Amino acid sequence: MAPMSAQGKRKHDAIDLTGDDDAAMSSQARNQAPGQDDHDIWVAQEEHEAEDIIISSQDDDEESMTTYQLYGVLATKIVGVQYYRGIASNGEYVVVRREPNNQYDSNAIKVENVQRTQIGHIPRGTASKLAKYMDRGALLVEGSLSGSVGTYDCPISLKLFGTSEPVERANLRSQMKADRLPCTVIDEKEREAKKRKGEELKKAAAAKKSMVSRGKAGGGQSYESSGLTGFAGSQSQGDGAPTQSLDEIMEASQRFNPREMGEVVEKFGAGEDVLSQMPMAECPEHLATSLLPYQRQALAWLLEKENPKNSPEGSDETVQLWKPHPRSKGVYINIATNYAIQGKPELASGGILSDDMGLGKTLEMISLMIADPLKRDGRKTTLIVAPVGVMTNWSGQMAQHVRKEHALQVLIYHGSGKKVMKPEEFQAYDVVITSYGSLTSEYFGKNAKNPSAVPRATGLYSVDWRRIILDEGHTIRNPQTKSALAANNLIAQSRWVLTGTPIINTLRDLYSLVRFLRLTGGLERLDVFNSVLIRPLKAGDVNASLLLQALMATICLRRKKEMKFVDLRLPELSEYVHKLDFHPSEREKYDALQAEAQGLLRTVQRSGGEQNTYRHLLEVLLRLRQVCNHWKLCGERVTSILAALEHQQSVDLTPENKAALQAMLQLSIESHEDCPICLEPLHNPVITNCAHAFGKECIEQVIETQHRCPMCRAEPLEHANLVPPAIELGETSSSSSTGGEDMDQNTSSSKIEALLSILSATSKKHPGTKTVIFSQWTSFLDIIQARLRATLPATTHIARIDGSLKPAQRDAALASLNDDPNCTILLASLAVCSVGLNLVAASQVILADSWWAPAIEDQAVDRVHRLGQKRETTVWRLVVEGTVEERVLGIQGEKRKLMGKE
Repeated sequence: MAPMSAQGKRKHDAIDLTGDDDAAMSSQARNQAPGQDDHDIWVAQEEHEAEDIIISSQDDDEESMTTYQLYGVLATKIVGVQYYRGIASNGEYVVVRREPNNQYDSNAIKVENVQRTQIGHIPRGTASKLAKYMDRGALLVEGSLSGSVGTYDCPISLKLFGTSEPVERANLRSQMKADRLPCTVIDEKEREAKKRKGEELKKAAAAKKSMVSRGKAGGGQSYESSGLTGFAGSQSQGDGAPTQSLDEIMEASQRFNPREMGEVVEKFGAGEDVLSQMPMAECPEHLATSLLPYQRQALAWLLEKENPKNSPEGSDETVQLWKPHPRSKGVYINIATNYAIQGKPELASGGILSDDMGLGKTLEMISLMIADPLKRDGRKTTLIVAPVGVMTNWSGQMAQHVRKEHALQVLIYHGSGKKVMKPEEFQAYDVVITSYGSLTSEYFGKNAKNPSAVPRATGLYSVDWRRIILDEGHTIRNPQTKSALAANNLIAQSRWVLTGTPIINTLRDLYSLVRFLRLTGGLERLDVFNSVLIRPLKAGDVNASLLLQALMATICLRRKKEMKFVDLRLPELSEYVHKLDFHPSEREKYDALQAEAQGLLRTVQRSGGEQNTYRHLLEVLLRLRQVCNHWKLCGERVTSILAALEHQQSVDLTPENKAALQAMLQLSIESHEDCPICLEPLHNPVITNCAHAFGKECIEQVIETQHRCPMCRAEPLEHANLVPPAIELGETSSSSSTGGEDMDQNTSSSKIEALLSILSATSKKHPGTKTVIFSQWTSFLDIIQARLRATLPATTHIARIDGSLKPAQRDAALASLNDDPNCTILLASLAVCSVGLNLVAASQVILADSWWAPAIEDQAVDRVHRLGQKRETTVWRLVVEGTVEERVLGIQGEKRKLMGKE
């Protein structure tokens, strides 16, 4: 086999997200609004800015769509290989791309290897058939070589992926067959689906007949026949009365362990037997804290990953998915993409430290900084990027764990008052700590449409850092955010990601981390990562599972608290689902909303998903969840604005209409909807006067080009027609800053009574127990706070942390929980407090409502049950029986099981 061309890795250039060699960033990224210095308004706004989407083009999304199905495989060839320098080998994954500006053929389709070196073209006849499908996004085309490159051509196998939407699928199959393109795979699936559907209809008919019989016998309608299957269940006999003892409450609750469900990190990572046998490093002499055995193992792993070495020639060992070619001397091949190069590949320095929350990832990284044998050549400074709320935790941990005579020089580089610094000024420090918001603001600059190249003369992008540590590194899991792009363009010898949850929703979260780490061989490209890993895994490909296992083993260290060799000796964690029943008045409100939802669901089904009806349904489903906490959370309904839009495309922005639109936008935020342009969770959300919610940057770019709504085509659409949220961060409280002082102290609900019952019973059995109460709605925290003040002794102090607080206020709340014996309750926003905080002063957690993403709840619980916890920890999940809350728990379980399949 001929030697491969050099990789030509551009170490200090801007990361290319578009897949084009001549574009370091898409035009959408160049036209972004500026970042903001922190504290110009308040710190949280800058952190929110870091999550803004910087690319609204769906090019990459179309490449990565996992909802596409394989239709067929086309055997063809690559021609013109004699004119191009790209070389590839049999079985190698290649990239198939349209070349519409080709001067010889407007239908041209070029073929590149994974390092973007062109190999040749698809023959004209085949290209003319495929081009029209590729241009309109109807087909995604993936290729792999099915033979060796010859003098003039090379055999290639093209996989054709198309939509899974039934109506569009039928049309696409018909068109492809007319063009004589293969559809054999989808045809076979259709036959299997029809067979399954027939069997399911028979079962459904039998089940329906049985349910109707039971419903008649019970004198009422079954929930399953209502059209809202899973939103309701059986009735509870417990009323959560304050007279119950703690033992009685536990007896009536269901023991629950959500961590028993499989997670992809554990499923594909190294097993406990392998992890327990890892070698240990010596505890650094400058460290004041003795490392536990598993932490010494982590230090040895960290040192090894910072100094990776290629496998020696002739061996079968794989390092970062590279191994020596078995038949070609001096050639290394990547087992993921079959890409091969002459000479040793460049290896990434760093990895993902994904130990369970509470095992001491911070201490392990501090140990690495101290033990680092490569503090030379003037490159000793470590850059830590962390959420604002945990920046001071890093400096505090360094002061605590490092001997005073060897104390690290630490700079917190954050805030609007930070001065412009040169590289040599940064390098006077051992550690520089900054936030994701500061990093993003500095990379994009004020009013900068196109970030300047790196390295720069001053600032964070002027330094060649010894290492970068991304704390809560899943912050960059969306590769299209400003924070991800800013992190990727930092210059460093080693790169680390610290996260207890490297995969929160799907495997695409892992891609962004792989790209940040600078892994080579092809997986750093989104289209390749999707084609080699995500899509095959969803299809159940065994080889893809083995490949993911090899990838996780080479870049990720993940240990769990439950592992025997970790031997944390943490006190027991007991988790309960405490089910309760509504008061009659609450049940009446809930049943009315459920009846409305049932009617709306039938309307949506009949109308094919008419937009306003669908939004009505979304609102009602959200209100169903909120009324489970307290009827006051439902607030103003948005029916008036929806009624107005039934008769006109858009509304005038009167104060009344603006308030109604903001209520509708809040509904979209709380429902965790995606931006319909970039297909990512709403970022910097706004709503148009035709009542469609978008990410601000995405819709502003649409306005620049077409001045009409991309959803309903209403025009004219201008910047003045965009309405921002009424409140920050999507939190539903307008009174959190006052701690609920204006709330009626006598207002109550069955859930509040259950919560008070648990607190009362706990204080009787275990006086002095400190409790953290989590809710996703800060308005509910307001209600709880008012009731606690009316119920608890005046000497009891209540601390609170939510998105409206500045870092100093958060630190004060934590200090109160830790140091004040009278502070026995912390009210916490789930979104804010699920990361980066040490809450071991508490030993009881109450989850007042359930979050759709189970990883967020797990993180929140692990803030309490972690290293340093000395008492048994109890977790209560409050769930109203026979409601949508039971369905939320079911969805959590489904998401845990599906994480490894998406």
